[in-house]
Amino acid sequence: MNLKLFGEFFVTLLVIVDPPGMVPVFLALTGALPAKARNRAGTQAVLLALGVIVGFAVAGQTLLDYLHVQLPALQAAGGLLLVLVALQLLTGKTDEPEEQGGTSNVALVPLGTPLLAGPGAIVATMLFVQRAESLDEYLVLAAAILAVMATVWLVLRFSGLIVKLLRPAGIEVLTRIAGLLLAAIAVQLIADAIFAFVQVYAPRL
Repeated sequence: MNLKLFGEFFVTLLVIVDPPGMVPVFLALTGALPAKARNRAGTQAVLLALGVIVGFAVAGQTLLDYLHVQLPALQAAGGLLLVLVALQLLTGKTDEPEEQGGTSNVALVPLGTPLLAGPGAIVATMLFVQRAESLDEYLVLAAAILAVMATVWLVLRFSGLIVKLLRPAGIEVLTRIAGLLLAAIAVQLIADAIFAFVQVYAPRL
């Protein structure tokens, strides 16, 4: 087993996904839900993120080429989606408990994607897959993806302890802070996408 490759990819993907940084947003979106529904949302988000990352690892470049979509466009789309979620958090529209169907929506968007399986995680995965030269190395990358997703699941699973400590008033404050942070992340994603587009198209003008 190529432990060096495993370590590089595991650390890279873990830093990009940022499980501790996910906790405030996760609690802001699910803090008003019962513990069982919150745990289910966390599991659904991790499973979706795993599926998206694996899907792009296997056929990401082929899919983007077929659709004539560049990675900066994917990054900008993720940023715009996060702006909408950030506005909801800042205006308090997520304070009321979600319906059961809404729980799944929160788990899928924005938790599963683009927060967990966002442009950064997708690009990093595609780059490491391009570096792999044998079946063993592909299996090492798969093991690293599973290890990262398991780490994220554990962090989200035990975030319920934080809910008990903060109580409703604390969750409301955390929601506003998470909205502000999420807005900053969204603006950075869009700015990076614009910069990438300028680098690609400016020389052609």
